[in-house]
Amino acid sequence: MDLAGARVTVMGLARSGVAACRLLQEAGAQVTVADRKDQRELANVLGEIDRSMVQIAVGADYETSLDAADLVVISPGVPYRIEVLERVRRRGVKVIGELELASRFLCAPTLAVTGTNGKSTTVTLIGKILAEQGKRPFVGGNLGTALSEAAWMTLQATKQGKPSPYDCLVVEVSSFQLETIDQFHPWMAAILNVTVDHQDRYDSLDEYLSAKERIFENQTPTDFALFNLDDAKVAAMRKRVRAKRLGFTKASSIGIDLDGGTFLDGEAIVTTVTGSRQELCRRSDIRMLGHHNVENVMAAATCAALWGCPADLIRRVVTAFPGLEHALELVRERRGVRFVNDSKGTNVDATLKALEGIDQPIWLIAGGRDKGGDFARLTEAVRRRVKHVILIGEAAPILKRAWTGTTAMSEATTLREAIELAAREAASGEVVLLSPACASFDMFADYQDRGRQFKAAVRALPA
Repeated sequence: MDLAGARVTVMGLARSGVAACRLLQEAGAQVTVADRKDQRELANVLGEIDRSMVQIAVGADYETSLDAADLVVISPGVPYRIEVLERVRRRGVKVIGELELASRFLCAPTLAVTGTNGKSTTVTLIGKILAEQGKRPFVGGNLGTALSEAAWMTLQATKQGKPSPYDCLVVEVSSFQLETIDQFHPWMAAILNVTVDHQDRYDSLDEYLSAKERIFENQTPTDFALFNLDDAKVAAMRKRVRAKRLGFTKASSIGIDLDGGTFLDGEAIVTTVTGSRQELCRRSDIRMLGHHNVENVMAAATCAALWGCPADLIRRVVTAFPGLEHALELVRERRGVRFVNDSKGTNVDATLKALEGIDQPIWLIAGGRDKGGDFARLTEAVRRRVKHVILIGEAAPILKRAWTGTTAMSEATTLREAIELAAREAASGEVVLLSPACASFDMFADYQDRGRQFKAAVRALPA
């Protein structure tokens, strides 16, 4: 992608916006960064940018940065349909996302994973398996490091006459990022599941589904598309792709209209993607908490086996992997009570999976900023599995209305207060679970900040 001398505005100064700015500078573009927040709010982010080489347009006048732009690159948090961007498009100027920008500078095969839940776990696990094989994977995207960082490293290597620093790109992709793709073309694309989420951004579930399905848009018959066959909405998509179709399921076989996949044979996880039957590991060998992690392991193992990783290597990595920080992470056992951090549970389906994956009585800490979730979907699981709910954050009144009559409930003004209440009252053999079913932005910087504060407060409890 030749951007030398082009006037490019990067809109949205989150992590991916800063990475896009660096990439564009390396490509020789004239870069302007824009954000509706003011200089004070963006002080830390602006400190990461070489301001001598970049124009800054923040605060009330940020929209003026779009007037002379030849290209606009938006961060995932910027809604792509807002009026200011529609005006840009009417001028004939292209608006793309940071993911699309980065993909134009990369040539290594891309393994892309999307879905409402499980993306980060699956992508991390794929990366670990490939690294164990001796490959050099980039692991990031919506998770952790922005894809533009990989593109920047690749562009620098090209300029120096060096080979690409990566053998492959393992990329977590969100629906927000997929809204603005144009040529993004993964060699392997996977959808893990689709449940109601981000209804504060989408007008309907169908619109959200359509955004997710775009991950297959540019694939050809030489590529691969992986589907969760236990999710009816995802399974239906396989009839609409051009790529070779693979599947994974907790049932005992793979559908005959697929080119192979991974399934459960009793307790054994088995794959046929290589053309022969291979047993990868046993379900009981998985260390991660939560029954849903069987699906994440099957998805990761399918991708790794397709890449050519041998079964014994996949088994070794999968059975050693403890899971991600903030995803059903066991923090501490104190007086027989286990404290589990599932701060990454930012929607109803994630919390439902957390509740269904723990067999002991649960003290649930939930609440935060509502994203338009249907909390009534949790009512039966709360009734069956939760001994006591402690509500926090803006959504506490909404959760209280949804769950009244299901179990005992309390409210806390802070996360620390909720933890201290649960620590006083929970009995040996019970679990204190932070799985908010909500976004974190009412009380915390992000879900990671919320999870780390939870862990700090739990570890500070007297022995």
